[in-house]
Amino acid sequence: MAFMRASSPHAHAPSKTGDVMRLVALATLPGLAALTLHFGWGSLVNVIWAIAVAMSCEAIILKIRKRPIAFYLTDYSALVTGLLIGLAMPPYAPWWLTLVGVSFAIVFAKHIYGGMGFNPFNPAMIGYVLLLISFPVEMSAYWLAPSGVEGQNYASLTDGLSVFLGAGGQAIDGFTMATPLDTFKTYASANTAEEIMSRSVFGQVGGKGWEIVNIGFLLGGVFLLYKKIFTWHAPVSMLTALTLMSIIFNPDQNHGSIGLHLLSGATMLGAFFIITDPVTSATSTKGRLIFGAGVGILVYVIRVWGNYPDAVAFAVLLMNLAAPTIDYYTQPRTYGHTSANRGIGKSE
Repeated sequence: MAFMRASSPHAHAPSKTGDVMRLVALATLPGLAALTLHFGWGSLVNVIWAIAVAMSCEAIILKIRKRPIAFYLTDYSALVTGLLIGLAMPPYAPWWLTLVGVSFAIVFAKHIYGGMGFNPFNPAMIGYVLLLISFPVEMSAYWLAPSGVEGQNYASLTDGLSVFLGAGGQAIDGFTMATPLDTFKTYASANTAEEIMSRSVFGQVGGKGWEIVNIGFLLGGVFLLYKKIFTWHAPVSMLTALTLMSIIFNPDQNHGSIGLHLLSGATMLGAFFIITDPVTSATSTKGRLIFGAGVGILVYVIRVWGNYPDAVAFAVLLMNLAAPTIDYYTQPRTYGHTSANRGIGKSE
């Protein structure tokens, strides 16, 4: 019996970038729905505005660079960048704040390096960190108490839009509240963990409302794993490292419980939608494990001993810087060689 011999490639129905990005955007919907349910319409408004800004900036830069606009817009990488920044922003951040962050992410963090595939740092995290450093007051002033905390309901769509457009900044003052991670960090030096967790902003194990938001992003991440958009190595490694750091350095939970670190802030968004970026993270299997563990360790270190209560964005950017070195020392064995080239000498 003769067997047909065919040359490579052997891939069937390869996934296009646009298809992958659409699935990523779809997977964020449970988290976005939870944000809208618990914190009002602001997150939805911000996401729509951020996507519009991202797509517009992408089109303008492509026009300047004389690249085919429709071809690159339909890879939806700009849409995902805007979406991630919109999800990370305070729900009722004013329009100009999102405009600055998203436009900087597209122009300087992406296209200044040559466009998609050439950027060494995650564009969404670059834009978000720019805002954290440059506008710390604005980035902390528009976080809302989740619905039901101290009997409050979240702001109406009308009030939210007035703040978003800068026409009614006082309309939402009564609804603002520090995030759970920020609250815990503020009172950690003078109160016990039990006293802090008794505050109304906390839920069963994490921040009230934030628990559901993080579970929403976790569900979206599991969906992407099922669709084989990325492998489990980086997300599981990050969450495991964060858990181990909390167990080793925080046995009395004075720096927050494991549940608080896993189900508050941007933990699940970072684990499944940020560190899995194929361009700016490590590419080998061992590299992804190291990359994810590094992010988890840095998140805990910055949250507990640093100045920023969430820290996911800073941890990701620091590990983006280390990703090429990680890949250099974790190269897999090449077919035909007896050992892998680990960056020390040559493979045999």
